[in-house]
Amino acid sequence: MLVSACVLVRTASGKFDEAVKALRQVKGVQRVFPVLGRFDVVADVEVKDPKDLGPTILRLGRLAGVVFTETLVEVTQ
Repeated sequence: MLVSACVLVRTASGKFDEAVKALRQVKGVQRVFPVLGRFDVVADVEVKDPKDLGPTILRLGRLAGVVFTETLVEVTQ
């Protein structure tokens, strides 16, 4: 079962490029793009096993240059 989530990321001042590069290296991250607003970057994440989502999201939050994340998990009907 494929599980998808959007991770909204706020980066530290002056660390945007470093954070984006690190986000792109994480297994499960499909796409990373800049946004305007309270957050600086959105990372689209897809994992095959729902048990892998939590560890993947936690890994993103610990990356260099990442200050804060908020995760929006896809809900299937």
